Amino acid sequence: MALRQRTVSSAELTEAALKRIAKLNPKLNAILTVLEESARAQAKAADEELARRADRGPLHGIPVAVKDVFETRGTRTTCGSVIFLHHVPDRDAAVVEKLRAAGAVLVGKAGMHELAYGITSNNPHFGAIRNPWDVDRIPGGSSGGSGSAVASDMVFMAMGSDTGGSIRIPAAFCGTVGLKPTSGRVSRYGVMPLDFSLDHMGPLTRSVRDTAITLEAIAGSIRAMRLPRRSRSVTMYRRPGCSIRNVRIGLPQNFYFERLDPDVDMAVRRAAAAAEALGARIIPVRVPDIDALNVVGRVILLAEASALMEKYIDNRDQFGSDVLSPCSIRAGYCRRPTM
Repeated sequence: MALRQRTVSSAELTEAALKRIAKLNPKLNAILTVLEESARAQAKAADEELARRADRGPLHGIPVAVKDVFETRGTRTTCGSVIFLHHVPDRDAAVVEKLRAAGAVLVGKAGMHELAYGITSNNPHFGAIRNPWDVDRIPGGSSGGSGSAVASDMVFMAMGSDTGGSIRIPAAFCGTVGLKPTSGRVSRYGVMPLDFSLDHMGPLTRSVRDTAITLEAIAGSIRAMRLPRRSRSVTMYRRPGCSIRNVRIGLPQNFYFERLDPDVDMAVRRAAAAAEALGARIIPVRVPDIDALNVVGRVILLAEASALMEKYIDNRDQFGSDVLSPCSIRAGYCRRPTM
């Protein structure tokens, strides 16, 4: 709203983001590649368009970042690995294209756990990423840079990827909103994969509304584009009169509340109570076969990630020790992190 009322400009927002990155990033290591020159050019273009009332939507002129698995034309995309240190794509990932089309200003590429293959974001090549609430703690992973950048107000939104928790864990550790969208809702085209079957692309933001706004901008894969237009153009963020009354919300009774910190347990139950007070129906659910699903997930991930990296496997000296260890893979599915 402030951008459209001309009380603030995209250039001012972008400069504020770049200054905050310059101030905090030496300590947090959340942004791997800062795109100062291009960000300023994008912000200037956004202000000129808004002045002509050429409004691209709620993200127009807003500084954002993307995890360094999203290919960006002319800018290196490392996937957190020295194997791809000099990989400069000649294309943008589909999500990056959609963000540009929505007028978002890309100010940086967020750091991550090496090859998106773990949950600490202690990257042995580019340095550990820090949690902005306590720099002695991890931000979670693998999208740790995205979570840290959003939580520290470097950017309004940062894209992440999620195979076994890589958006949701940093969101939980850093206190942001993180969304793993339904499979097929957001395109994976142009994203350096960890696992073809399990990878999902989604945002980390400061609020649920910001997440919904971002999802509306980035949603739509090749499969989704075949759907009728009405199916593709549903508004995902709150409109006047929007309500969750009578919406059914499942609250799991098993697995998720086992070995859980009491404060986390209480926070989840308070959220459920708040939703119920707003008219939602809280439905107790027992989730079947979780242990078996974990086993299947590990088999799929081990097989597909190994196949994807097969041509690099002789360069073992270029992999971090936790990526080479099968335990790092299992951690994303079943082992609770310690700090």
